[in-house]
Amino acid sequence: MASLPTSLTGPPPESRVPAHERVFKTLRTRIIQGRVAPGEAMTLRGVGAEFGVSMTPVREATRRLVAEGALKLSASGRITVTRPTAERIEELAALRALLEPELASRALPRAHDALIFRMVEINRQIGTARRTRDAYAYQRLNLDFHRNLYLRAQAPAMLALIETVWLQLGPTMRALYARHYSSAAEEQHNKVLDALRSGDEPGLRLAVRADVTTGLRRLIG
Repeated sequence: MASLPTSLTGPPPESRVPAHERVFKTLRTRIIQGRVAPGEAMTLRGVGAEFGVSMTPVREATRRLVAEGALKLSASGRITVTRPTAERIEELAALRALLEPELASRALPRAHDALIFRMVEINRQIGTARRTRDAYAYQRLNLDFHRNLYLRAQAPAMLALIETVWLQLGPTMRALYARHYSSAAEEQHNKVLDALRSGDEPGLRLAVRADVTTGLRRLIG
C-alpha cells in the first residue's frame, strides 16, 4: 500500500524536525512573547543542555536570532537579549506605524465575520490578562489580535518584516506591560473592530496606527 503524502498525514513529529530549527523556533517564541528580559544573558552551553543538543544546532539557531536583531553575540561567545536604545525603539515604532496600518488595510476586504468574532474573543481575553496582571498573556494576546488580522492581508513579506520588529521589541514591551496595565489597548482594539465591521478603511488605518504607537510612546517618553 502506497504511503500517504505528508499533507494528509499531518506535520512531521518533533523528532524529525532539525535540532537547530527546534531551538530557533522555541527561543524566537520566548523572545517575541517577552519571556526573557532585555539584556538577559545565556550561554551556548546552557541552551544546548536545556534542549539536549550539541553546540552546532545552538550556534545555528542563535546566529539566526542575532541576524534578526533579537540577540547579541560577543566575541567570547556570551549571548544577551537585545536591549534597544531609545533611538532604536523610535525607529521600530516608526516601522510599526508604517507597516501595520498597510497590512490592516490589505486585510479589510477579507475581514469576514468569523475573523471579527475571533478578534473580539481575543480582546476579551486581553481584558482578563490585564485584570489578573498576567504580562505574558497580555503580550501574547496582543500579538495574536494583530496577527489574526494581518494574516488576512496575504502579504507574507510585509508580515515577516513586522514580526521581526515585534521580535526586537518583545522583551522591552513585556517589561512595559508589567509596569502599566492599561485598558488603552482594549479600547483601541474596539476602534479597530468597529472599523472592520463598517468597512471604514481610513478609520481602520488610524485605529491601528494609534494602537501600535500608544505603548511605544511610554518607552521613549
